[in-house]
Amino acid sequence: MTGTSRAAEGGKRGPRVRSDCWIRVELRDRGGIEVILESKVAGMYGRSIEDLVRQGCAVMGLEHAAVTIEDQGALPFVLAARLETAVRRAGHVPAAPFLLPTAEHTLYASRPDRMRRSRLYLPGNEPKFYPNAGLHEPDGVILDLEDSVAPAEKDAARCLVRNALRAVNFYGSERMVRINQGERGLEDLDWIIPHNVHVVLIPKVEDPQQVKAVEARIAQVAADAGVEAPVLLMPIIESALGAWKAYEIAAASERVVALTIGLEDYTADIGTGRTLEGTESFWARCQVVNGAKAAGVQPIDTVFSDVNDTEGLRVAVREAKGLGFVGKGCIHPRQIGEVHRAMAPDEAEIAKAVRIVQAFEEAERKGLGVVSLGSKMIDAPVVKRAQTTVAMALELGLLDEEWRDGLKENQR
Repeated sequence: MTGTSRAAEGGKRGPRVRSDCWIRVELRDRGGIEVILESKVAGMYGRSIEDLVRQGCAVMGLEHAAVTIEDQGALPFVLAARLETAVRRAGHVPAAPFLLPTAEHTLYASRPDRMRRSRLYLPGNEPKFYPNAGLHEPDGVILDLEDSVAPAEKDAARCLVRNALRAVNFYGSERMVRINQGERGLEDLDWIIPHNVHVVLIPKVEDPQQVKAVEARIAQVAADAGVEAPVLLMPIIESALGAWKAYEIAAASERVVALTIGLEDYTADIGTGRTLEGTESFWARCQVVNGAKAAGVQPIDTVFSDVNDTEGLRVAVREAKGLGFVGKGCIHPRQIGEVHRAMAPDEAEIAKAVRIVQAFEEAERKGLGVVSLGSKMIDAPVVKRAQTTVAMALELGLLDEEWRDGLKENQR
C-alpha cells in the first residue's frame, strides 16, 4: 500500500507549496528503507532530511518502504508530521508517534486572567504561517483543526498541530487549538493535550454537557501523559440555542476562562445574512457578554472578516469594547495592531481610572466606608472597573509604575 502526505487536498499529487513538502510512502516486504529525495536545499540539508526520515521510520516501527520526498524547504517539525501522516495513510500503524524533542521556547505557561485582546487564527494544515505568527505579537495564536481544514486533511492537521506545539516559537503568545465537533474533537485532544496547549476552543457549543465532555477527556489524557499544567477552555457560541444558554455554557467548568461567538454560523442558524452593522447579531453578542460576565470569564468578540477594511475594523473593535467585550478574533496579522490600539484605554480613561483608584485607596487608608471623588460618590463596581483599567494600562506600559508616587506628590 501507499500513502501520501502533502499540503494540498485530494488523491493525486498536489501543487508544490513553499516551505512545505510532499511525501509518498510505499510499503514493501523487504529491502529496508529507500529514501528518494528531491529538494531545493538538498545540497545543504539532504543528509539531515534523509537521517530524519530513517529515524522516523525506525521510531514508527516501519522496516521496509520506499519514501519519496519532494521538499520545498520544510522545517523538521513539518517533515516529521508529513512523514507520519504518509505512513499512516499507507496503512502502517506506528509503533509510536514520531516526535522530535520539545523545544525549550515552547514550555512557558499561561494563566486564566491574562489579556486576550487578539487571537490569530492559523489553518491547522498550513505550517507556512506558523513560524512568523508570534512575531506579530497576538495575545493568542489558534492552531485550527476545524473549519479551516478540509475533511480529507484532518489527519494531517493533527500531526502538524501536535508537532508545532512542540517546536514552534510563538514568542509568548497564548497557545490555543480549536478542535473539531463531537467525537472527532474529543479524539483531537489525545493529540494535543500532552504537548503544552494552553487553551482549547470548543466549537458550536449548545449545551454545557459538551464543555463537560471536553473537560473530562482533557483530565483523562493529562493524567495518562503526566501533564500537570491546567488546560483552559474557551467555548464558542455559534447558534441560537448556544446564545440562549450562554451563561450555562460559560459556567459549565472551572477551566472556562473565556466565551466567544462565531457570527458566520450564528447568522446562518437564524436564517439571515451577516451585515457590517451587526443588528442581526446584537442580541446574541449581548448574551455572550452577559453570560460571560455573570460566570466571571472573559467575553471575546467574533472575527472581522474583511482584512482590507482597516477603518471598519476600528469601528467594530470600538463597538465591541463598548458592549463589554475584551478581545476580538483576527484572521490576518495586520489586524492585530489595530485591535490592540482600539482595545487599549486612552489617556482620558487612564487618568480617570487613576483618580478613582487613588480616591478609593485614600478612603481605605482613612477607614472611611464611603468613597468619593469631588462631589460624586463612587460605587464599588466603578472602583473595580477603574482598577481593571489601571492594571491594563500598567501591563501595556501606558502608565508609569510609580504612578502612585506622582499622585501623592501632587496632593502635597
